[in-house]
Amino acid sequence: MAHTDQTDHTMRRVLRREIAGTIGLLTDEHDFRAMRRYRSFTFHDHAAYLRQVEALLRTRAAQGTHTTIALFDPEEYAAFCTAAGLDADAPATRARFTAELAAHGPTVPYEGQSLADLLPALVDEAVRQATWEYTSTLLATLGSCATCGEDLGRAAFTRAHRLLHRVLETAPPGSRHLVCSVKGHPAETLLAVLLVEEESDGTPQIDEAEALEFTSVLALGLATHSPGGLVMRISRPNGPDRIHGWRLRGYGLEPLTAAEVFDAYCTDVESGDLISPESNVDYCAPPDLGDDRLPPGHHH
Repeated sequence: MAHTDQTDHTMRRVLRREIAGTIGLLTDEHDFRAMRRYRSFTFHDHAAYLRQVEALLRTRAAQGTHTTIALFDPEEYAAFCTAAGLDADAPATRARFTAELAAHGPTVPYEGQSLADLLPALVDEAVRQATWEYTSTLLATLGSCATCGEDLGRAAFTRAHRLLHRVLETAPPGSRHLVCSVKGHPAETLLAVLLVEEESDGTPQIDEAEALEFTSVLALGLATHSPGGLVMRISRPNGPDRIHGWRLRGYGLEPLTAAEVFDAYCTDVESGDLISPESNVDYCAPPDLGDDRLPPGHHH
């Protein structure tokens, strides 16, 4: 009998390593305070809470258990409980909400990094997902072209994908860091970032989620003819970094001159004062995108 109990215990321990887990993390003090209104949430200090989470993550990793971190939003949690008719002041409900986050919300895997490194990555993932959802919703509501009947959002996304491909295809070798900004409402600017590393054979290594968000932001700027721009920084092992830029113009990208790129990087956005240029950086006109220029005619 004792042998059977020991065997069962061992098997359960092995099975625990096969179960992936998700922790819904309260990343900032404001969200932490919001959760303290629930009596079943027994933590009192955010810093101590983060220390306990980090210790739990290290323990699970040492046991060979995979853990995903999700961004826990108290407002979304309250709305979830109301919609599902669940008691918000119950650990089981929080666990159920966390499971929903694992399936649909922003998450990052725990790979032994400190929370100081993990938290910004989680927030960035949340911003990226929110940007993608926002831009895709706006693109979907643009409707069809009155002239040709084509779906405007889908056409703009296809156009943006083609432009991004040409930008990367014509870029000099090196690691490429791209930023696309599109001005929306008066107080709102959408930003998307794409980091493209190179394999040893020169093949670009691209994160699909980042590329999707980047393309959707660029597509929204093209479709709505909003002010915006695209900047690309190229870093190489030997030699200075190169910075290129384009402005969104009409249904395409208009190259900035070297002087315009310099002015954009060396001028404080808020005050308009000059900023000292970076050392070991060249501000350059971008490569010609070549055959991606649109022919005359209808372009929505």
